[in-house]
Amino acid sequence: MLVVENLQVEFGGVLALAGVSFSVEPGTITSLIGPNGAGKTTAFNAITGYLRPTRGRVAWQGEPIAGRRPCEIARRGVVRTFQRTSVFPTLSVFDNVRTGLHLRGTAGVWSILGRTPRVSAEERRLAAAADEVLTFVGLAHRRDARAGELPYGEQRLVELAVALAARPRLLLLDEPAAGMTGAEKDRLVALIRKIRGDDVTVLVVEHDMRLVMGISQTVIVLNHGRVIAEGAPAEMRAHPEVIRAYLGSSDAPA
Repeated sequence: MLVVENLQVEFGGVLALAGVSFSVEPGTITSLIGPNGAGKTTAFNAITGYLRPTRGRVAWQGEPIAGRRPCEIARRGVVRTFQRTSVFPTLSVFDNVRTGLHLRGTAGVWSILGRTPRVSAEERRLAAAADEVLTFVGLAHRRDARAGELPYGEQRLVELAVALAARPRLLLLDEPAAGMTGAEKDRLVALIRKIRGDDVTVLVVEHDMRLVMGISQTVIVLNHGRVIAEGAPAEMRAHPEVIRAYLGSSDAPA
């Protein structure tokens, strides 16, 4: 589904990614892990168009996408979230999710300006779609609340709902559990599995090893901008290089 080959990103002579290669199989939850500075978010940025790789190839369903604009990549079904919460704090939860629906809109400029029946019908359709997404992520009861007034964990869910509104086929989650409580993480895990069950492939960057090992079919480990190991969670937990580079000791919790 997604193929990354020899991906290199350089900043002022410093290699953030030094020839990274991996693939993501359809219908899976794959996690990309590694210590701080390993290149995880840089890889996400290069895949989704926020960085132009120095060299290498990123292919989505056989089509090269490296160097395309983020909006073009999103239209092809590759959608991401970010490390920091990126909601519109003064807008309602419902209106935040509606921003993620712009890729589904079909009305032209003149139709919108003229408020034609087609525009009214489309607005009703998109509003129903927004409510459907809110129900899916468990935020229907927060529909009319201002996003910035929600607890942090729910703000993260709003951001996820915005991404889901764009109908991704590949969803990239950048540290989705950051700042969440244990109960919120449990809710997130159930939701990620539900998303995968809805025929969406998921690629996750995450530091919480218990979460990673609990949801992933494949774990890819980066260190110093290179892939040092790849395999099933149990294999990665016992892998000597992973233990040294990331987990710190063989007794690290899963």
